[in-house]
Amino acid sequence: MVGGFSRIGFAARRLLPAWPDDPQSGALRDRTALVTGAGSGIGAATALGLAKLGARVLLCVRSQEKGDAAEQAIRAELPGANIATVICDVSDLASVRKAGRDIISQEPRLDVVVHNAGVLPSHREESADGHEITLATHVLGPILLTEVARPALRASGKGRVIFVSSGGMYTQRLPVEDPEYLSGTYKGATAYARTKRMQVALTPLLAQRWGPEGTDVHSMHPGWADTPGVVDALPGFHKVMKPLLRDAESAADTIVWLAASQPPPPPGRFWHDRRSRAAHRLPGTHQSAEDVIRLWRYCAQALDLNVDDADLGEGC
Repeated sequence: MVGGFSRIGFAARRLLPAWPDDPQSGALRDRTALVTGAGSGIGAATALGLAKLGARVLLCVRSQEKGDAAEQAIRAELPGANIATVICDVSDLASVRKAGRDIISQEPRLDVVVHNAGVLPSHREESADGHEITLATHVLGPILLTEVARPALRASGKGRVIFVSSGGMYTQRLPVEDPEYLSGTYKGATAYARTKRMQVALTPLLAQRWGPEGTDVHSMHPGWADTPGVVDALPGFHKVMKPLLRDAESAADTIVWLAASQPPPPPGRFWHDRRSRAAHRLPGTHQSAEDVIRLWRYCAQALDLNVDDADLGEGC
């Protein structure tokens, strides 16, 4: 499992006969994609990959300065790219609501949403709404952004929502008793992994919620990547593992494939290197369907969403 997360695992799997074909040139022509955390690293590589397939790409970043820099970097490699900037702090629910409303008022349809924005704090922080910062950034904000953007996704009729999780989630169980990480000694890496586990656990349920409108939901993990976020948050890990880390393009490969491949990949699953993977590898990390429902109800209440009983079926 660990070796498979590295650049070696990616290179080896690409040589296997079972490796799925690349999306066809122009696969996303006349489609619109939104990528959060698009200012650098995996998000920037994802945005470029989608633009190369013909998509109009909305770069969701926290400042106009970041957006301008991201647009300039993409156009330097792809001069004809159809790109625009959306300003949004995904951890701030008011900012998310505004960004979502702006998108549905300006874009006739939305075909792909990539939830990539992430944080790995050194100490416990809370969002503007009083939620633990990784929960707000990785779970609450992405769910709300998708909910607000649902009219644009419905207009697509074949939308795809992709949560960029992490292999670190394998080490954690679903923290249904303490989703805000109020108990115990806070560790940023643990908070990060816990909320990435939440993304994966909620994927089948969200696939049920949004699927009837034509929107597929996936989660994936990109492997170990050499990105600015890893350098800043995990300098020791980066120093030791740098020779084995994937570049951002390799880390973004499965995201782009999930967004554009035909026929569409089965929804509600967890993916790594273009293949559906088990969501659990270690003992003691499995959750029950009831645990997932409890977490979903917590998130829905925090976001003031209506909970449809159709969300709570066996797929959870």
